[in-house]
Amino acid sequence: MTNMKDNQILKKEKMNLMSTNELKELLIKSWMTHDGMWFYHCLKECGIEKTNIINKAASRSLGKIEIKRFKKAFNIDNIKTFEQLKEFIDKVISIVKADFMKFSYNFSEENEFHFKMHKCFAYEGINRIGVLDDYKCGIFDRIEGWFETLGIPFHVSPKIDGCLIYKGEKCIRNYKFSF
Repeated sequence: MTNMKDNQILKKEKMNLMSTNELKELLIKSWMTHDGMWFYHCLKECGIEKTNIINKAASRSLGKIEIKRFKKAFNIDNIKTFEQLKEFIDKVISIVKADFMKFSYNFSEENEFHFKMHKCFAYEGINRIGVLDDYKCGIFDRIEGWFETLGIPFHVSPKIDGCLIYKGEKCIRNYKFSF
């Protein structure tokens, strides 16, 4: 018969079989599955217009909450310079990005952050459920929630209404900050 201490050792050994990155990938995939299933069921219950509104609001709210948690985790009070912002965003993205998320970003010019989606997981999921023509992307609402909560004024381009990839355009966002 196995005692409690033996069970704890077995559980620990099983967890050691999974690397930190494998665990991160599993958790992010599971969270993204929840996000997709939430969208799908909301769509069936409420229709695409209401689902888009709720999804974009939820994404922005998520961004605002998670960036506060990252500030606390990294012991950051305020970000006062572009260099501080770059370091912080690099840390945040290293945690929230999974391998299946095919995007890149850079800080190519002073006070500018450029984001490019190479292969969009949201596009693929929304395409599978067949509502791309009416879908309003919420991915950038999350990022904009970060910047709003950090209190850094910014200008964003291009303005997005719908899915850029579906419209045959490159999925990019450019953020210009005022420090």
